[in-house]
Amino acid sequence: MHQSRMLERGDSAVDSEFDDVSDLDSDYEAELKTTKRKKSSAQRKQPPKRSRLKAALRAVSSPSDSSVSTVDIPPHKPSRGILSGPASPQPVARADDANQSITAENIYNALLSGKGAMVTVVDEWLDSYKQSREAGLLVLVNFLVQACGCKGVVTEEMFSSMQNAEIISTLTKEFNEESVNYPLSTPGPQLKRFKASLCEFAKVLVRSCQNSLVYDEYLFPSLLALLTGLTDSQVRAFRHTSTLLAMKLMSGLVEVAALLTVQICTIQRRYDIENSKTAFEKSPERLEELQTTLIQLHENREELSSLLNATFRGVFVHRYRDKLPEIRAACIEELGKWLKTDPEDFLNDGCLKYLGWTLHDKQSPVRLQCVRALQGLYQEKEFIGRLELFTSRFKERILSMVLDKEPDVALEVVNLLLLIQQSTEEGLEEDECGHIYPLVFASHRGLACAAGNFLYHRMKLMYNEQKQESLKSDNAAFIQMIMAFYIQCEFHEHGAYLVDSLWDVARSELRDWETMTAFLLVETGLLYEEEGALIELMVCAIQRASQASPPVGRAQGKKVLSMKDKKMQEQDRGRITAHFIPLLPQLLTKYSADAAKVTLVLKIPLYFDLELFSSTQRMSNHLDLLLSQICGIVDKHTEALVLEACAHLVCRLCSERFTFSSRAHTTFSQLLDTLSDCFNNYLNELLQGSADEDDVYCAAIALKRIGALSCAKDPTAWKLFDGCLQLLSSRGDSTQIEVELVVSALKCAAFHLMWAKVNAVNSPPKQAEMKILKRELRSFSEVCQSCLSAAQPEIRAQAFELLCDLLLLFSETCVRSEPALQTLVHLPSDSLRSEMAAFLLDYVFTDTDQEELHGEVGEETKITQLQRKRNQLAGYCKLVVYGVLDLSAATDVFKQYSKHYTDYGDIIKETISKTKLINPVQSAKTVGLSLQQLFAEMLTEERSKQDLGEIRDLAKRLAMSFGIDLHRAQKPLVALHMDGILFAFRASEGEEELQNVPFLEVLTEFSFKLLPKDRAQLASFLNSKCPSAALCWSPVRLYQSSLVARAVSKPKDPEGGEQSEAVSANYSPMAKRKRTTANASALDGSSFHSSLGIPVLTSTVLKEPSKGLASGDVTSSSLMDTHSEEEFSSTSQMRAVKRNKRRVPTIRKRTEEQADLNSHLTLLSLIDDIEEEEPVIEDYESDSDRTMHSQLSNHPTTPSVLDELFD
Repeated sequence: MHQSRMLERGDSAVDSEFDDVSDLDSDYEAELKTTKRKKSSAQRKQPPKRSRLKAALRAVSSPSDSSVSTVDIPPHKPSRGILSGPASPQPVARADDANQSITAENIYNALLSGKGAMVTVVDEWLDSYKQSREAGLLVLVNFLVQACGCKGVVTEEMFSSMQNAEIISTLTKEFNEESVNYPLSTPGPQLKRFKASLCEFAKVLVRSCQNSLVYDEYLFPSLLALLTGLTDSQVRAFRHTSTLLAMKLMSGLVEVAALLTVQICTIQRRYDIENSKTAFEKSPERLEELQTTLIQLHENREELSSLLNATFRGVFVHRYRDKLPEIRAACIEELGKWLKTDPEDFLNDGCLKYLGWTLHDKQSPVRLQCVRALQGLYQEKEFIGRLELFTSRFKERILSMVLDKEPDVALEVVNLLLLIQQSTEEGLEEDECGHIYPLVFASHRGLACAAGNFLYHRMKLMYNEQKQESLKSDNAAFIQMIMAFYIQCEFHEHGAYLVDSLWDVARSELRDWETMTAFLLVETGLLYEEEGALIELMVCAIQRASQASPPVGRAQGKKVLSMKDKKMQEQDRGRITAHFIPLLPQLLTKYSADAAKVTLVLKIPLYFDLELFSSTQRMSNHLDLLLSQICGIVDKHTEALVLEACAHLVCRLCSERFTFSSRAHTTFSQLLDTLSDCFNNYLNELLQGSADEDDVYCAAIALKRIGALSCAKDPTAWKLFDGCLQLLSSRGDSTQIEVELVVSALKCAAFHLMWAKVNAVNSPPKQAEMKILKRELRSFSEVCQSCLSAAQPEIRAQAFELLCDLLLLFSETCVRSEPALQTLVHLPSDSLRSEMAAFLLDYVFTDTDQEELHGEVGEETKITQLQRKRNQLAGYCKLVVYGVLDLSAATDVFKQYSKHYTDYGDIIKETISKTKLINPVQSAKTVGLSLQQLFAEMLTEERSKQDLGEIRDLAKRLAMSFGIDLHRAQKPLVALHMDGILFAFRASEGEEELQNVPFLEVLTEFSFKLLPKDRAQLASFLNSKCPSAALCWSPVRLYQSSLVARAVSKPKDPEGGEQSEAVSANYSPMAKRKRTTANASALDGSSFHSSLGIPVLTSTVLKEPSKGLASGDVTSSSLMDTHSEEEFSSTSQMRAVKRNKRRVPTIRKRTEEQADLNSHLTLLSLIDDIEEEEPVIEDYESDSDRTMHSQLSNHPTTPSVLDELFD
């Protein structure tokens, strides 16, 4: 019983080790920094084993005159070291004539190269440590200093006589590097290699010492004491490197502690078994041996607990909220390992709260490590009970993080929520799952697939609950559920994104074509909405399987398919073809009257292996049936979408690479014969004006069908151009039916000219034929020009778009490779140029508010109209880029850059960049000309001073287009300024007053891009052009001052000095904690169960654009050490941060010590800022202004306008 009570006391001591050492607190940290290491004589006897824990605490807590005791080091097995093999990256210096010892430089070079075996490096150092532990530890300390990027060296004298704080202070003064980079911050592959090697070194070191040197009461206490001091340094290199190494060492010690716990349990069980035996069977020697071993293990466990507790409180508690996000991320990453490796000591609310607080960190890498740490915990079923309080407290925050501004973090959060759903009894409520469902439409494919995985498992769970009530197969039930989800989500026309999100987890269900077609072909099966949803999902799944690539917007670069993927793609295409060829006629027959559904069904043959149509006679019959059905659909429908789908299928079937293409040509030629005869029958009556409405309608429908098919098949053989041209020339006031007739006639005539150009390129025509084509082109251009002023918007828009296409197709650029076609070059006349520019100003660059005044416009109509306007602007910009129009024609576009930036900013910006590639100087002059025109318009219309501010805003935006390479933009900028100066001092006819002088204020927006020599040149040019009386005018003085000022002024720091360029762009300010002193405690309470308050929450959810400025003001860190009564608050209301600036006392006079330190150290480049702003917490509702993380495309299958514009 006594032994059992002793074991229980040992266990309780281990369990409470992290709770009952509050007396050490932050004083312990200060004592660690001031610890003196004194050499111990080799003959000093070791203290009794039972007092080792107290000796360890004395060794690292306070200086003592007595030497540090150690245990006997067992004989080490010699191994091939870095001294004796080719793995050594550097030759090793000899310690003396007889012995060799490893140096700090040897270890550093081995880690930097990453080529040597880490076990060999550690074994070599252990050999030197056995010979002299003070010298060995000194080598390790100097390696640590070198790993921090410091050139300083800790000498033996410093090591033996100076305290840790003094050593660190000396090294700080010697840290006078020109660059702020250090090994852990150097970009490139060397950083990853060194960091991985450093982490492995710490891991191997602990593993090699776990049975001996971990308990020698010298190596690890001394090393961790120095690391703890370095982690509190203001030098970022010291703090970062030492924190990473301390965390890795602690992770290794936690593994050793967990192993000791297992050994204690094993020995305890053996002891109990032996003790429970009868007196005859019991062996006293065995019991005594087990008891001695058990006591030894308990002492080792207590010693490790002391080291872990000290490191946790001395390093982690302070550095998990460090200013540097890399340090915070490293702390949280290791905390996740501790929680999982040693749950008995770490998996409690006192440690879990750090993960909960870090969920609000402003930097995404920290949040990412926190979420991954939680994933590791929720994967273990035995941990779920201990996570109940954490789950209830932080579930709301985790749910809000699915809208994290970083998609990688949101992805891991969705995976975490899936683990919570599967592991916990409560799981997630349906409204909580509603936060995740919309993410299947996100543009980021990883996030969308994670949401698809969540949706798939949720549907499986719902199906399993209802399985007994339904007799349907699993795939049928899944298809019905996905149909219902797609209908309810209201993100229609985005079925391709939903299918792609589910593709990785539900591929077999989405490729179950048999079940899908069975649903569709059953007469009384699905509702009308369900049929439409199923057809769209089925077509999207067919497209995904046959193309083996994500939809537009989700593909990240060109992915090269592996042989396995190509083989699977061919198999899927074969299955699709074999299954749908016999069923396609049935589907077309059933849905031929429904325009929306038949449009989708017509897309299915585009993904067939069409060669199968010519494989057998049966397949040939299916082809004939398909061709006849396409002709029937064309005769039946007039909707543009249906005719366009038919045209795409006709183009595919008429491809020359298929053996049956001649049959397809014959069939569709007969269809065009019928349509052209129908149009010709009504043509004379239309020209004479005797046609009634029915005749006009029939002719319009025939032309519309011909125009739709003309994009797939050459219509020149039917010679419809002359009839269309006559019809367009004789048109009067058009009715609604005649509008459709005119639009169709424009399209048919334009396609005739385009196909004629294609035929001329393939087989050069005779000279007479080229003259006819030239005359037709000129005539059609004149007709289109007259249509630009038509009253009907459909006619105007169609004429403008066709003009842009034809002018580009018959430009010098497009016929440059065909000398025989030079006579076909058609350049726009001056009147046509002006009318096209006027069309842009009148009908493209219009305010949406003015359009809404003429009538209510639906959201879909707005999107359609905006897309068409963007296409029209893109067509005009193509003419400028490809030289059809002069660069000066772009002024009408550049002038709208600021006003219409939201709708057309990307197109105008790309046009500016392309014109700079053509002629940089002329492009800059065009930019200046656009501003001059706006200024002249302002003077003509006598506008207010506010309009000059608008022109300056436009100039600011245009100035940013010149880039950051000032030497490359030197000549263009000088030309722009000179033109602007000449314009400013140009007097109008009949007026002596210089009205354009205020234009110099606009020019000042471009001055910051000028080089110093150009400033002087422009200043002299200004003096030569400016009258002497005007030199005192305000605009002139403002422009002169802009030429004198520096191009870019550095931001000022709070002390009034210039901020160093070394400050990182990713700088994230954190609250500076109070310095640890002997009289002040950093924590109140024990190490693991301290009453640290819940820190300020910083929202990481995307905000509405209108609220971007308000949300952007939050710059404080989210990990603040505020005090609270409870570790976990019962309320889950989220709070925001509101900054409150506080005054920073001005340092009027520096002391001599500060001046001495600054003479050795570049503070702004090496030391982090001390003063921070103090946050004030106020409550807010975080869900009111969120937007979904996804970006949905209104036309997911349409390529980008810019891709079509400039590729």
